[in-house]
Amino acid sequence: MTSPIITADLVRLDADFGTSATDIVTQLAGVLATAGRTTDPQQLATDALTRETKAPTGVPGKVAIPHCRSEAITVPTLGFARLARPVDFGGPDGDADLVFLIAAPAGGGKEHLKILSKLARALVRKDFLDSLRAADTNEDIVTLVTEVITAEKKKKPAEPATATEQPAAEPTGESTTRIVAITACPTGIAHTYMAADALAQAAEARADVELVVETQGSSSTKSMPNSTIAAADAVIFATDVGVRDRERFAGKPVIESGVKRAINEPGVMIDEAIVASNNPNARKVSAGGSGASAAAADEDAEIGWPRKIQQAVMTGVSYMIPFVAAGGLLLALGFLVGGYDMANGWEAIATGYSPNNLPGNTVEVGGELITFDRSGLALYMGAVLFATGQMAMGFIVAALSGYTAMALAGRPGIAPGFVGGGISVLIGAGFLGGLVTGILAGLIAYWIGSWKVPRILVSLMPVVVIPLLTSLSVGLIMFLLLGRPLASAMMGMTDWLSSLSGTSAVLLGIILGLMMCFDLGGPVNKAAYLFATAGLSTGDEASLQIMAAVMAAGMVPPIALSVATLLRKTLFTPAEQENGKSAWLLGLSFISEGAIPFAAADPLRVIPSMMAGGAVTGALSMALGVGSRAPHGGVFVLFAIDPWWGFLLAIAAGTAVSAATVIALKQFWPNRIAQEAAAREQQLAAA
Repeated sequence: MTSPIITADLVRLDADFGTSATDIVTQLAGVLATAGRTTDPQQLATDALTRETKAPTGVPGKVAIPHCRSEAITVPTLGFARLARPVDFGGPDGDADLVFLIAAPAGGGKEHLKILSKLARALVRKDFLDSLRAADTNEDIVTLVTEVITAEKKKKPAEPATATEQPAAEPTGESTTRIVAITACPTGIAHTYMAADALAQAAEARADVELVVETQGSSSTKSMPNSTIAAADAVIFATDVGVRDRERFAGKPVIESGVKRAINEPGVMIDEAIVASNNPNARKVSAGGSGASAAAADEDAEIGWPRKIQQAVMTGVSYMIPFVAAGGLLLALGFLVGGYDMANGWEAIATGYSPNNLPGNTVEVGGELITFDRSGLALYMGAVLFATGQMAMGFIVAALSGYTAMALAGRPGIAPGFVGGGISVLIGAGFLGGLVTGILAGLIAYWIGSWKVPRILVSLMPVVVIPLLTSLSVGLIMFLLLGRPLASAMMGMTDWLSSLSGTSAVLLGIILGLMMCFDLGGPVNKAAYLFATAGLSTGDEASLQIMAAVMAAGMVPPIALSVATLLRKTLFTPAEQENGKSAWLLGLSFISEGAIPFAAADPLRVIPSMMAGGAVTGALSMALGVGSRAPHGGVFVLFAIDPWWGFLLAIAAGTAVSAATVIALKQFWPNRIAQEAAAREQQLAAA
């Protein structure tokens, strides 16, 4: 039998749970544990608070809806507290006195998300909130909540016209403005649907607006009909993530903001959309697609071009990493199986032989006989693995360029971005050229997408005109202007890396170690990683050493923090103590992000400590001449690291420095929040 989403033992009325959002979430997680709804309340609290750091969950009505998906939850669950002392959750109208903890299983399907979204939509109804505040018993709360999450759609004011429920709007006169809207938040559980309802209810109260909303959340993925979009006079995008298939709205006047603005100011956004629909100079949705109009409608919140370009480069790096990881590991496996002289003849072996025609240890390569360390099936399979890895590595510059362009200009930017990346490889400009062509292709495609063209050409712009003109422009710029200077710069950097030795190599290791531990997976970390992977395909010894230093330094923070929580448990919050139990494994796997919860909670102590250890690891790795043919994998790719003992020694030294430093800082410069949390935990244990 399916467990009800809320029961009386999941409710607390007029509770005094503390004075901060952390206190409230931690206490509610304890309520769920008492009711047998979570296997690990500390992990649940950590997951919910991690979501809270991305965006506050306070909403209009003095309500907070902290929510998350968690491995510590097995069935969809709602915990509710009516607080005796309201607490700040970042809501627009003050401290919240009603708090729902919405907890969903990490691997759950979409049915439970539909239930959760119904609750989120009810929270914009004043009568529902008044009933929650007036309820006398836990059972009254359960009844009220159960009614709204099980009710069918009956009251039009409480339900927006969604993409799947309303056909294209029919003309109703010159005074009616037809608006279509997209709402989306990162988790797709609550804010997505609350924004949809807030907009819909604001529109219902007016005679001059017809609104259709498409919720791009976790429980609704159906798109609104093209006929509805064609009939619309303006578009509202209220999202914290990219709009899927944004090019459907090309040419429409657009008002754009984060999802919370639609919850807080739905009427204002509708007014802005009406004004935009009557303004021929209003900003339009570009034919360039999802990245073409990233600025917010509110000028004060508008993202500048430098920030957009930085985000686009990070997007390109993120899409490039799977090529690097797969290709690099396959190269390493090729060396492991076929021998470390595999690079001398992998192409001839992979294409000239087969399982029925295995090579001996002497193979003709380019008219010259070369003797290999291995022969037969091992040599052939090593060559196949190596060849597959080379093909993957051959795409990294094109992927970097193509997806950087896509982030700026949407899907029309992909083709010219890949073309620019291919040109960069051809002329020897490498990843520097890929960065430049990705940015160029994205900006040019964005600009062309903003052209005002006859309506007959609008549908051709994203699939023909923009890719054609942008690819031509990028090709001409690279071949005629930038290609040779970039190739020279790339060659100079390669020669500099090859010449590094002694003190200069150690200094580079220190710098890379500091970068890897500064933001733990952020832009600085990614820049260091990109620098390391850029030269990996060349097989140059200096590049292999840089890769080893970067990977070793990136492994230090999670391992060090895990060690620190083990050695001095009382210096860390209960949530951090739980994170420490698994952080070591993330560190051994080269997942620096395992340290983010610690850094987010206490950046002034954690980040400098991690940077100190990272610098030691990077310096020692370079000093010992450690090289890695694998771009990822941590200790699980020791077979591709030489000398492996130097790699482990560097990690151990950096871990010791970071752990000792963070313990010292927390000991002699105490963290008040951690001390209070530890004290509460001790009180609960004593009770």
